[in-house]
Amino acid sequence: MRIAFLTAPEGVEQVELTDPWQAAVDAGHEPVLVSTKAGEVQAFNHLDKADTFPVDEVVGETSADSFGGLVLPGGVANPDFLRMDDKAVAFVKDFFDQGRPVAAICHAPWTLVEADVVRDRVLTSWPSLRTDIRNAGGTWVDEQVKVCDHGPNRLITSRKPDDLKAFCETYLAEFARAGG
Repeated sequence: MRIAFLTAPEGVEQVELTDPWQAAVDAGHEPVLVSTKAGEVQAFNHLDKADTFPVDEVVGETSADSFGGLVLPGGVANPDFLRMDDKAVAFVKDFFDQGRPVAAICHAPWTLVEADVVRDRVLTSWPSLRTDIRNAGGTWVDEQVKVCDHGPNRLITSRKPDDLKAFCETYLAEFARAGG
C-alpha cells in the first residue's frame, strides 16, 4: 500500500514522522512524503531543529486517489502550517470523502479540525487540542490510541510520542483492515 505522510515544510516532530514511516516500511508498504512545497522538510525534536527529509510529492500535484491511507505526524507548528494551506486541507478531506483510513498523532488533529472532518467522531490528541476538537463537534478522549469507525473511514489517533508503539501497531492493522 502507498501511504501518504503529510507534513508542512517545517515543524514536524521527527519521531512522529520516522517511527510510523519505519513501521510502514517494515510492514512492506511504500511511505511517501507529501508536503506543501517541493524540496525538503525540516523536522524538529520538540523546539530544536533535527534532520531534514526529501519531499516525494507536493499537495496540489497529487491526490488521495493514489494512496491507500494517510498518516499525519504532529509537532506543534506542523499542523498549524498545514491548516493554513487550502490544498493541504483539501488533500486531507479527500481521504475522508473517499473512505480511506487516516491516522493522526499529537497536534495533527488541528488539520482534521480545519478540514471539518471530526464532527461526530471520537478521537484523542495532545491534551491542549481537546477544546478545539469539542468545538468542531468531535468527542475527545484521553486514551493511548483511539480507533473511530463512526464515519466514512477509519480514524486512528494517539496523544503523544510515548504512544508511538501502540499508534504504529494500530494504524497498520486498521489500514490493512480497510483494504491494504
